[in-house]
Amino acid sequence: MPQKPTALVIGAGIGGIAVAGRLARNGYDVTVLEKNGQPGGRCGQIIRDGHRFDIGPTLFLMPEVWEETFAALGETMSKHIDLRRIDPTYTVHFDDGLKIRLTSNIGEMQAQLEAIEPTAFTGFLSYIAEGARHYKLSLEKFVGRNFYNIFEYFSPKNLPLIFQLKALQKHYANAGRFFKDERLKAAFTFQNMYLGLSPYDAPATYSLLQYTELAEGVWYPMGGMYAAIQALVEIAEKLGVKFVYNAPVKALKVAGSKIAGALLEDDREMTADLFIGNADLPYIYKELLPGRAEAEALDKKLYTCSTLMFYWGVDRQYPQIQHHNIFLGGDYKASFDRIFKDHSLPESPSFYVHAPARTDPAAAPAGQDTLFVLVPVGHLSARTRQDWQAMTEKARQTVFARFEKDLGIGDLREHIKFEITYTPLDWKERFNLDKGAAFGLSHNFWQVGYLRPQNRHKKYKNLYFAGASTHPGTGLPIVLLSAKLVAERILKEQR
Repeated sequence: MPQKPTALVIGAGIGGIAVAGRLARNGYDVTVLEKNGQPGGRCGQIIRDGHRFDIGPTLFLMPEVWEETFAALGETMSKHIDLRRIDPTYTVHFDDGLKIRLTSNIGEMQAQLEAIEPTAFTGFLSYIAEGARHYKLSLEKFVGRNFYNIFEYFSPKNLPLIFQLKALQKHYANAGRFFKDERLKAAFTFQNMYLGLSPYDAPATYSLLQYTELAEGVWYPMGGMYAAIQALVEIAEKLGVKFVYNAPVKALKVAGSKIAGALLEDDREMTADLFIGNADLPYIYKELLPGRAEAEALDKKLYTCSTLMFYWGVDRQYPQIQHHNIFLGGDYKASFDRIFKDHSLPESPSFYVHAPARTDPAAAPAGQDTLFVLVPVGHLSARTRQDWQAMTEKARQTVFARFEKDLGIGDLREHIKFEITYTPLDWKERFNLDKGAAFGLSHNFWQVGYLRPQNRHKKYKNLYFAGASTHPGTGLPIVLLSAKLVAERILKEQR
């Protein structure tokens, strides 16, 4: 039998796992090298004293993209993941005491919105309809395909889509066409933070996020998001993929216009016919490849924000806390300016709380709670004085104060059994995320599509990329599309 072509994937994030499985199913002998002791990357898991936390993503969105991934690996998603729809998707708490439950129940949405602004429900229906158009056009024409040259991207067919998708308009300003109340504009644009973006800078295209949540649904896999990682790893292993953990790569060795091998920290060298970088793309250019020009160019690009994380094991339950909870600070615009311009923590921080035991009792010991708190903050910056210890303490006290004010929970401090925290320094150290930017490179007009770093290296023709900082971008389902697109490109170019 002819020898199989070999592929080496650097990083066992969800993109690396998915592309490894796709290549293995198409005849490749695939090995995945992972820096840490478990797969998943930012979609990893912490288990302590019976409390189970997803490290990063907690929202299972765009299930059709996940289903396509499982199908491409020869499997049916429903046989591997037990999904539960979360509705209401969130409870949003405003600084002035207003509370909105975002739900797919149209009658409930109408009652809530019209109590705030008489024309808001009509605006809401139009806004969701626009999001549906953006979603379908984006998947079909931009996000779901490769662009091999600038002329494909700016083709006569695509140019009108830039205006149809409102790619040159800002999301928050566009929301003003549908809602007048500032709180409603905030309620339907804060989702940009999933991509680590400010709604004042993000393209209006991202109204698609609200459509996906309310129409396609927000889901939760029983066992947590990590259950999806475990399922994909199991399938990949069944297809012959070999995973090597605690195997950080320190350099990629080059020979002419190709990568010849990967040199590990323990000085082992591994060779392959082709290489796929699933580590953070700017990190690969900066730390693993020779030459500085491309790394310096990437350093000048816009990056997403970072996050302060609190993982709390709590010795009692708080039924006031829903599965997904958003707490918005007072001055919405000032908050984003502090995060994205000052690279700091807002004076009145907004934050997100995930309480998985509301849906999955196994996430916490009986009678106890598992709480995950995410506070958006600026990424690491050499130009800004950043006292992470002080910012972490301020964020912690803000959460306690809002819990007491909005939910009547005044005793949480006394019931926290343990706390695990992550700062931008941890995101950089644990996951090699450049600048500690938790979502990778940003998404503006100049950093999407063909203008985003390509999924194949310009010089080294056997080096490809999958993940948040290459095309099409960040977010778990979008990274799954990244794996699909790079696998398609490899099979087109390398056979």
